[in-house]
Amino acid sequence: MSTDLAIPATADSDYEQYRALSTAAVASVIVGLLSPLAILDWTLVVVPIVGVLVSLVALIKVRRNRAELSGETLARVGLALSLVFGIIGPGWLGYVYATEVPPGYERVPFALLQPDETQPGQVVPPAALELEGKKVFIKGYVYPGNRTDGIQEFLLVRDQGDCCFGGNPKITERILVKLDEPLRLTYKPRLHRLGGVFHVEARDTAIDNAAGGLLYHLQADYLQ
Repeated sequence: MSTDLAIPATADSDYEQYRALSTAAVASVIVGLLSPLAILDWTLVVVPIVGVLVSLVALIKVRRNRAELSGETLARVGLALSLVFGIIGPGWLGYVYATEVPPGYERVPFALLQPDETQPGQVVPPAALELEGKKVFIKGYVYPGNRTDGIQEFLLVRDQGDCCFGGNPKITERILVKLDEPLRLTYKPRLHRLGGVFHVEARDTAIDNAAGGLLYHLQADYLQ
């Protein structure tokens, strides 16, 4: 007499092969979560663009290697986030740009105030001289001083490298701003929007001398 020994076997259908989580899919979600930064500045619109590219790469890798890789859902989430803020960011920035200048002011970028390097000896460009006495709108960062609150007079510089990290802006990269009553400013390392009457002249003041002399001045009646 023989005895049959039943050996338990696990069916293939009950066995799920281990698949590694795609690092590209994880990266796509991380970049997607950072994509809202695109609403802050035009340079940050690159974040959702990179997010879309990373997400597409992740999807392609996972689909080509389904037996070894997982993470398609994560890649889809990352792609959705990047696409949404890739549209919202530029749309919001475009709206702000179109509506931020108050009526009666002329938008002036710091680049317009810089001398032409191909013209030897030029200190003030003709474009800046043409702004004398006009109402302008300009954006910049406050150069830190001794006071942090109730500030009426300060230097406005073109970028954060000059205002926040010990930079030494050129004479044409700074503007001496004096706020009209009752405007006052509290120092914050962020972009400020100002409007007022623009002047090109030298003034013998303590803040001028401390900054190595100034050419550009703004009597501001608008602050945001």
